Amino acid sequence: MSIALRSFAKINLGLKIGARRADGFHELRTIYHTIAPHDIVRVEVEVGEGIEIRCGDPRVPCDATNTCWRIAERVLKVAERRNRVVIEIEKRLPVQGGMGAASSNAVVTMLGLERALGVSLTQQDKLHIAAEVGSDLPLFLIGGTVLGVDRGQDVYALRDLPETALVVVTPPVGVSTPQAFAQWDALMASEDALTVNAHAGTIIERDQADSAWLSERLLSWAVPAEGPASGVPAAGGDRAETPLLDLVRTGIENDFERVVFPEYPELREVKSVLQREGARYASLSGSGSTVYGLFASAEGAEAAAARMRAAGHAAVATRTLTRAEYWKSVASGQ
Repeated sequence: MSIALRSFAKINLGLKIGARRADGFHELRTIYHTIAPHDIVRVEVEVGEGIEIRCGDPRVPCDATNTCWRIAERVLKVAERRNRVVIEIEKRLPVQGGMGAASSNAVVTMLGLERALGVSLTQQDKLHIAAEVGSDLPLFLIGGTVLGVDRGQDVYALRDLPETALVVVTPPVGVSTPQAFAQWDALMASEDALTVNAHAGTIIERDQADSAWLSERLLSWAVPAEGPASGVPAAGGDRAETPLLDLVRTGIENDFERVVFPEYPELREVKSVLQREGARYASLSGSGSTVYGLFASAEGAEAAAARMRAAGHAAVATRTLTRAEYWKSVASGQ
């Protein structure tokens, strides 16, 4: 049986990088949001054993380092099944673009395997498997508006923010996330660990200053989901409805911009172009290289994308996906 599923991308609405932990990971705070651009992943189960990955993009590994391979191994083990699994990835999303493409591919591989094998994993099993493989996999088991904490894998379903038009620009460069984290660590090591509050004559630890980003700018806007459909606890405040543009106007930023933009000045320029074209908010997604801009209307986004394409930028007008639309569209295949 062959199962075809859409594998959607995500953007980060702000991303705060905390201290490097003993396990090598960093504390993260972010709001993820699923968006309409997607890959297509086809999963087929055959008689025999082994895993095969097929992809026409030479940048995508087709061996055991691929997240889809690692997910398939774990699903077969949990389901106590021995089958040959063939995973075909039709790439439409950028590689190393900060849009979670590889993570999304892996999650829909798990969903496709469930159907192809005729098994049903619990939501907690799926979340556990996803978190084992990568930090930003679990968000794709929720969809819509998602709060990510810890190293990003601890996810909380938020009440969906309204659908919003955006322009996504994918410059022809790939940004290595491990390298971006290493550059962040070097930047932090070069800065003073303490900030002096001259007015009060007191010293504020950087971690204390960083925590204000989450408590004052993020959780004050985060709204709990109405029900436990995602299988994970909701978190946040008590606002009934918050427009997405209001959220980002509070000053939420992506810390990766501090190290990625100096390394890739063309990405900083793309952000500036989006702002000049009328984006109400523009940001790097994840560690990049994708840069996106939020627009007040679909018409405004379409016009801006057309002008940017005419100027040589790989710009696409698209939109955010609510949780309900995300799950409806994942299952629709092509």
